[in-house]
Amino acid sequence: MAKFFLTTAIDYVNAEPHLGHAYEKIAADVIARFHRLAGDDTFFLTGTDEHSLNVARRAQEEGLTPKEFCDRMVAAFQRAWEVLDIRYDRFIRTTDEDHVATVQEIVRRINEHGYIYQGTYAGWYCVSCEKFLNESDLVEGRCPLHPTRKVEWVEEPNYYFALSKFQERLLEHIEKHPEFVRPESRRNEVLNRIREGLQDISISRSTVDWGIPLPIDPNQVVYVWFDALINYVSGAGFGGGQGEKSGKFNYWWPADLHIVGKDITWFHCVIWPAILMAAGLPLPRTVFGHGFINVQGMRLSKSAGVVVDPIRLAEEYGSDAVRYYLMREFSFGKDGDFSIAGLRDRYNADLANDLGNLLNRTLAMIDRFLGGVVSRPIESAPVGGAAGVAEAPGPPGTVAAAGMLPQPDGAGDERDRALRRTVREAVANYRQRMEALELSEALEAVWAVIDDANKYIDEKAPWDLAKSRERRGELELVMYQLAETLRVVAILVSPFIPKAAVGIWQQLGLAGAPAEAGLRSCEEWGGFPGGIRVRRGAPLFPRLEEEKETGRAGGTDGEAGQAGTAVEAGEAGTAGEAGEAGLITIEQFAQVEIRVARVLAAEKVAGADKLLRLDIDVGGEKRQIVAGIAKYYTPEELVDKEIVVVANLKPAKLRGLLSQGMLLAATSPDGKSLALITPERPVGAGAKVK
Repeated sequence: MAKFFLTTAIDYVNAEPHLGHAYEKIAADVIARFHRLAGDDTFFLTGTDEHSLNVARRAQEEGLTPKEFCDRMVAAFQRAWEVLDIRYDRFIRTTDEDHVATVQEIVRRINEHGYIYQGTYAGWYCVSCEKFLNESDLVEGRCPLHPTRKVEWVEEPNYYFALSKFQERLLEHIEKHPEFVRPESRRNEVLNRIREGLQDISISRSTVDWGIPLPIDPNQVVYVWFDALINYVSGAGFGGGQGEKSGKFNYWWPADLHIVGKDITWFHCVIWPAILMAAGLPLPRTVFGHGFINVQGMRLSKSAGVVVDPIRLAEEYGSDAVRYYLMREFSFGKDGDFSIAGLRDRYNADLANDLGNLLNRTLAMIDRFLGGVVSRPIESAPVGGAAGVAEAPGPPGTVAAAGMLPQPDGAGDERDRALRRTVREAVANYRQRMEALELSEALEAVWAVIDDANKYIDEKAPWDLAKSRERRGELELVMYQLAETLRVVAILVSPFIPKAAVGIWQQLGLAGAPAEAGLRSCEEWGGFPGGIRVRRGAPLFPRLEEEKETGRAGGTDGEAGQAGTAVEAGEAGTAGEAGEAGLITIEQFAQVEIRVARVLAAEKVAGADKLLRLDIDVGGEKRQIVAGIAKYYTPEELVDKEIVVVANLKPAKLRGLLSQGMLLAATSPDGKSLALITPERPVGAGAKVK
């Protein structure tokens, strides 16, 4: 049994998970489930990155300690992965004791090897991505990945890691091991940047308290990126002071696969291997930099406010539908554009029409024509014996002799044999694609089987075969072939849509679960046992109603939203007319993103008696709102107040001032008084109102 250790990037906990995080974790879960299916001893590591300046600031805003804030946010990530059926083996936190011990040991070791020295850092720092930037990295004075926030000038004494000393070793390793950086486009980018020359990097902060104390200087903490990368060896069992003496670490390390976003391949393909080299540890085998999930061309980003809530998506459409859409629609490694319409189209066309219809048709015909029992075909050969040894047929529905398997290319006519060839070729193609991390293409291979099986039903016309007693053997062969095909399909789709795979398995009347059957059971035709009764159930993927399909996700299929517009799951945009008596649908209401904001500053607008200009914080993002509330509130009484705002309203200008949202207030029936809508108790800027 081979071992397979894969990891994802660990997520910042400064805001709740969005679909971009989910895409990476689902892909990793699919890969892990495939390797378990293939018989590999598999370890899947994911987790959270908690020593962030963003985290410390958010915690302070909400009156919490950083650890209290992290505990709350970690629960949100773990719930999201549970809802999406992501089955990791360990969820690591950078506040875990074994990780803290590992980071300090790695720093001590690298220092002893002479690769750490003291210096002074002066330059630009992006708080959102916790990254130091060169002047040449900036776009109009801002971080290219977080253009809504200004970078900060940082000048402080730091400790440096001598990254420049590893330039030639890194080039040699990547050129000798092309599988180290994938896909090829990422490898070329990394190589070109290395050839431009490597600069030493700061690995500590002296002005931040929230972090792992630097073991060689307790007045500083380890820089968050240096800390975060080491989680992979912590999770493999290095921590607790055992290091390489840990049997667990020696078994699992090096990692077989790091799955990360393309924006952090530099950290994982240059800085991380250099850290390992400096510490005298083996390098991981492969780092795969996947693409981004965009919304109308805009990258999903918490700081920019362009988010899709994966939990709400799963609640609306089911976790299997979300998993399938993301893995089928987007080629792993490339960018993709998310839309509710695309998800619904895939759901109805692929899951409801193709797979769901195949299962429903097959089981209905087994029930109607064979009394609900699938018989093993008679034209068989003993396992390990001579071909051509046949057995006399028994009563319909009885089990064939033990050890009898249908001949792969013997039973039936050419069309029967063609279906078996389709299945056999698809299984081989599926394995090859999955091992190559071509996840969408692996699903294409499975759907080739589903498509052919649906055509097979139409061409063989079991309803006609059932009319003739003389053709009973043909009918039983056709229905067995369909049941066996569905058995194979259930196994192949189990990494992608695990709930549906189990549903198919159970409706076929099979014992256990498809994941337990293993991939090898797909490589030999005839694994479906004869003589068992199918258990037809409700459709796995009921077709989505037509009237709901007119909906479009705000900022995706309609007009692209402004930067800062949050596109939440289930937002169907203009989902038809409002209906009777002006009622709106839940999809229409879901378009409106309502958040709690904190008023940072307020002042009257010159020349406008009714208007106040407010600077507000909507969860790490500063905005300006102009509101007609000057008759009811003074600027002084609004400062530090938590208010409720519509956060995804298209910006408008009032008296020449840009208003980036709308606050909510209640007006008395006579119009003489007004009261702002505020939370009953403090909940923190950026909190969602649902």
